[in-house]
Amino acid sequence: MGYWRGIIECYREFLPVDEKTPIITLYEGNTPLVHAQNLAREIGFRGEIFLKYEGLNPTGSFKDRGMTVAISKAVEDGKKAVICASTGNTSASAAAYAAKAGLKAFVLLPKGAVALGKLSQAVIYGARVIAVQGNFDDALYMVRKIGEILPVEIVNSVNPYRIEGQKTGAFEVCDALGDAPDYHFIPVGNAGNITAYWKGYREYYQVGKIRRLPKMMGWQAEGSAPIVKGYPIKNPQTIATAIKIGNPYSWQPALQAVHQSGGLIDAVSDEEILQAYKLIASKEGIFCEPASAASVAGLIKLTRENFFKGGEVVVCTLTGNGLKDPDTAMKVCEQPITLPPDLDKVLELIEQ
Repeated sequence: MGYWRGIIECYREFLPVDEKTPIITLYEGNTPLVHAQNLAREIGFRGEIFLKYEGLNPTGSFKDRGMTVAISKAVEDGKKAVICASTGNTSASAAAYAAKAGLKAFVLLPKGAVALGKLSQAVIYGARVIAVQGNFDDALYMVRKIGEILPVEIVNSVNPYRIEGQKTGAFEVCDALGDAPDYHFIPVGNAGNITAYWKGYREYYQVGKIRRLPKMMGWQAEGSAPIVKGYPIKNPQTIATAIKIGNPYSWQPALQAVHQSGGLIDAVSDEEILQAYKLIASKEGIFCEPASAASVAGLIKLTRENFFKGGEVVVCTLTGNGLKDPDTAMKVCEQPITLPPDLDKVLELIEQ
């Protein structure tokens, strides 16, 4: 049995590459689909829950799927530099793949709004990081203008190759389950991922690899829910920084995915996100970043509303690794207890 060689080699027939495309890969993809029986029991879900844990990609998020294709095509096109706006995960991924390809990377981040774990990745991979005194939408506007002026490749999800790579997450889900799930729950920020998964499911369906299509269920944070509210939000607020985006680029494709699949896009509160965040870790042993937990928070919300009939197969995408934002975990969980090196005192505490 050969070793895993990344999503392009595995799904080449579905991707816009040929023999001339130099494959820039960190062996992304092939992430676990975890059967979450403990979580299902805890929330009273009368079906099967699977967690697609994208936090085990090379830079710790689903962004690597799209970045391997975007950077490979940038090299094929002769580009010498890439640029992106980011709430953190895109910058980490772009910087890493650019380093692998020998390209310069420039990153525009909203100042003070990016978790340290993500910022440290972009810096150590060698990107030139610019902190913008504004929000993500301000940064993306400037990146798109710079792309018109300079010969740099924009690797945000405005780049269609990003969506092409990210759709492979759907392929892996189907390969693991033998068919599509009934429902696919996913966090929504810039809305590229829900767009990409739906594209992947449709392509697998069209070639007969699956017999059905899932309903796409997108979840925004209440303080950053422009699609749910129907208008852009100038100053979005949420603890889930990875989906803290007030004017998603893939807004319309996301709505199409929802309408075509018979799904929905709704919002969950920060409190609901944090509850799900802790449950995923304490019941399934998976440490995801807060934004990732929006998918499970949405599932919990609908379960409590008796949305499901029973027996459904549900997949929740966990978009990023919890180590991206350890500060949040330390803020919301019980703190370590300090004791002297006294065995009796330690035993007393343990036996309580």
